[in-house]
Amino acid sequence: MRIGAHVDSADPLSEATARAADAVQFFLSDPQGWKAPKPREDADRLRAAEVDLYVHAPYVINVATLNNRIRIPSRKLLLGHATAAAEIGAKGLIVHGGHVNAGDDLAVGFDNWRKTFAYAADAGGFALPVLIENTAGGDNACARRLDALARLWDALGDYEVGFCLDTCHAHAGGEELLDLVDRVKAITGRIDLVHANNSKDTFGSGRDRHDNLDGGTIDPELVVAVIRAAGAPAIVETPGGVDGQGADITFLRDRLAVGSPTA
Repeated sequence: MRIGAHVDSADPLSEATARAADAVQFFLSDPQGWKAPKPREDADRLRAAEVDLYVHAPYVINVATLNNRIRIPSRKLLLGHATAAAEIGAKGLIVHGGHVNAGDDLAVGFDNWRKTFAYAADAGGFALPVLIENTAGGDNACARRLDALARLWDALGDYEVGFCLDTCHAHAGGEELLDLVDRVKAITGRIDLVHANNSKDTFGSGRDRHDNLDGGTIDPELVVAVIRAAGAPAIVETPGGVDGQGADITFLRDRLAVGSPTA
């Protein structure tokens, strides 16, 4: 089982070494911007690394929205990030489930997701697995609650789609972590990655604020149980830099009886 952290994109392999991580996640461009990712000078080094790489798509991407000025650029940006992530040997591209605006029909949002995969298929398909991530807030979200997730997966039934389960998002979104993996897999059939985060806020708050595993409002043993049941790699997106994330990685390794990369 591979355990790692979300790190700065400048030198992710050095960041992995500093945390004794055997997986890292990072951005390829400004997470709040619309610029396409540029080729990386360290692409050969990244492809050859023993560290597993994951890329997180920009937060601005929302392929579900009915707003053409956001949805159409989102499709293009998502496809561009998938191509760039594949070029560095990443194992998956994580993207948030998105939402529609208040008063809009959520069913159209699910169909817009279908059209996104159809758009990619017309261009030869996504170059690596796209992992849709559950989100913490919003009454019009496509992947906050499991009933919406089931509708999303029904809409995407003709395509190969991965799933990233975020423990903070689930807790803040109002989904109990106990037996969550079984309930998710009954819908998606798979969990490709776990974002192992505690939450600064209470259950059902709708607020996306991560905390270290030994802090926050989630029993950390529940996070461990989710990872164990999912049988998937885990990435901590927690505060504290090398020290904070390193401690979280060590905590997970100890509980899951997983050795470090140098063990």
